[in-house]
Amino acid sequence: MVYVTPDTAAAATPRRARALWRPAAAGLAAALAGLGLAELTAAWIAPGASPVLTVGALVIDIVPPGVKELVIGLFGTADKFVLIVTIVLVLAVVAALAGILESRRPPFGRLLVVLIGAIALFAALSRSSASTLDAVPAVVAMGVAAIALTFLTTRLPILRATESTAATRDGALKPGAPFDTSDRAETPGPDRRRVLVYTGVTAGIGLLALVGGQLSAAATRAADAARALFTLPAASVRQAAIPAGASLDVAGITPLITPNADFYRIDTALSVPRIDPTTWRLRVTGMVENEVEIDFAELLALPLEESTTTLACVSNYVGGDLIGNATWLGYPIRELLARATPTSGADMVLSTSQDGFTAGTPIEALTDGRNAILAVGMNGEPLPLEHGYPVRMVVPGLYGYVSATKWVVELKLTRFDQEQGYWTPRGWSELGPVKLSSRVDVPRDGTSVPAGSVVIAGVAWSQHVGVSSVSVQIDDGPWKDATLADAISVDTWRQWAYTWSDATIGNHTVKVRATDAEGLVQTSATADVAPDGATGLHEISVSVS
Repeated sequence: MVYVTPDTAAAATPRRARALWRPAAAGLAAALAGLGLAELTAAWIAPGASPVLTVGALVIDIVPPGVKELVIGLFGTADKFVLIVTIVLVLAVVAALAGILESRRPPFGRLLVVLIGAIALFAALSRSSASTLDAVPAVVAMGVAAIALTFLTTRLPILRATESTAATRDGALKPGAPFDTSDRAETPGPDRRRVLVYTGVTAGIGLLALVGGQLSAAATRAADAARALFTLPAASVRQAAIPAGASLDVAGITPLITPNADFYRIDTALSVPRIDPTTWRLRVTGMVENEVEIDFAELLALPLEESTTTLACVSNYVGGDLIGNATWLGYPIRELLARATPTSGADMVLSTSQDGFTAGTPIEALTDGRNAILAVGMNGEPLPLEHGYPVRMVVPGLYGYVSATKWVVELKLTRFDQEQGYWTPRGWSELGPVKLSSRVDVPRDGTSVPAGSVVIAGVAWSQHVGVSSVSVQIDDGPWKDATLADAISVDTWRQWAYTWSDATIGNHTVKVRATDAEGLVQTSATADVAPDGATGLHEISVSVS
C-alpha cells in the first residue's frame, strides 16, 4: 500500500487516457462499419434512403426558419455540405461516447446506438415518398453498429478496480489517501496489438463499404453523362433576340445571362434525385374534370417555347447573390392545365417534386399569360441534374419556394384553405411575389478606388412588373439617375451604371434604389427574408484614394 503523491497521480493519467481512447476508437470503428454498410445497402436497394441524407433532410424539415436563414447567410449554397459535415461530426462524437459507455456500463453504449439508429429509421420512413425498403439501410446501420460495438468492447483490456477505489469514491484523489498503483489497471486479455487489429479491420470494412456506397454517386455521374447526350428539340416559339443594349460593358458587373454552373441552387434535396427520363411521368390531379398524365417523350413533342426569366430565392438578402437569369425552354403550364380543365373554386396548384418537396402556386400566376413553363432546357442545354432534370417549373414573378419546383412529378389543383406547400407551415407566407430590389456589383463593398471618375454598376429587378429607373446616392447627397441597359422583358433583371465623376479622397457610402414600371419606389424600410422576402436598400462602403 502506498500513498498518493503528485507523481503517482500523474502516473495514473496515461492509464486513464488509454482507458478512454481505446473504447472511443472501438465506438468510432463500429459506427463506421454500420454507416458504411448502410450506405452500401442504400446504393443497392434504396438510393434515397441514405441514413446521413435522410437525417439531414429531417434536420432541414424541423429547424426553425431563423436557423435556416442563418446557415444560408453564413455559407450560401454550401449549406448542404456544411450540414452533412456537421451530422458526420456529431455522429463521431456520439459513437466515441457509445464506445466508452459500452466498455464501462454495458449495455448503455448499445442502447445509444439503437437510439441513433431509431432516429435514422424515423427520418427514412417519415418522407412522403418512403417505402418499406427505405427502412432497410437504417436497420442495417443499427444492427451492424451494435454487433460491432459489442464485439470490440468485449475484447478490450478489462479495467480492474481494487478496494482502494473507495478512497476516491467521493471525489478526486487526496494526499494521504491509500492508493494501490494497480488501481484501474488492465487485466490480462487479448493483447493490445490484437485489439488494434480488430478495431482497424472493423473500421476498414466500414471504409470499403462507404467506397462501395459511392456507386450511388457513380450513378449520378452516369445520369449526368446521359443527360449530356440528350439533344433538346428546337423551340416552336422563339423569344425575340436579346437587345444588344441589354448588356453593359462594365468590368465586374453581373453577366446578363447567368451560366448554368454559376446559377444559385437552394432546395431541400441533399442528394440530387436521379430520374430516368424514360420512366418520368407528370400527373395533373385534384380539382380537375380530366386527370392528365404525360411522359417525357410526349412533353418534348409538344410546341416548346423559349423565354428568359430571372429566378430569385426568398432567402436572398438585400445585396445577395441567390438570384440568376437564364434562357429557358419549356411547355406553358397553362396549356396543360387547360387540358385538365380545373373545376370551379381551385385557386392553387400544389406541385410535388420527386424528393417530396411541395410548392403552392396561385393558379392565376400559371394561367395569366406569363411564361410559366415546364422547363426542359436551360441556356441551350438540357437542365442540369441539380437544377431539376428532366423537368422543372419556371414561373416569373414568384420566389422559388412557391413556384420553382425541380424534378416535378405532379401538379395538383386544390385550394389554399385546404393544402399548404412545404415552407408555409414552417413560417413562410403562402404567396411569394418577388419584391422590387437592386444591387451594387461594382465596386465591391470595402474596396478602394482611385479618386476622380468611378463607375458604379449593378442589376435591378421587379419580375413580371419591370424596372423603369435606377438611382444612386453618394453619402447623404441627392439621388442621381443611373443609365439603364435595355430590357429583355418585364420578367428579367436589368443592368445599370452610374459614373461618379467627382469621387474625392476619403471613405464614402453608396446606395442604390430602383423604381418599377408601375411607379413604385424601392422601400428603404429594412425587413428580414422571412416570411416573404427581404427589403431595404443595398449600401456599400468604398475608400477613395
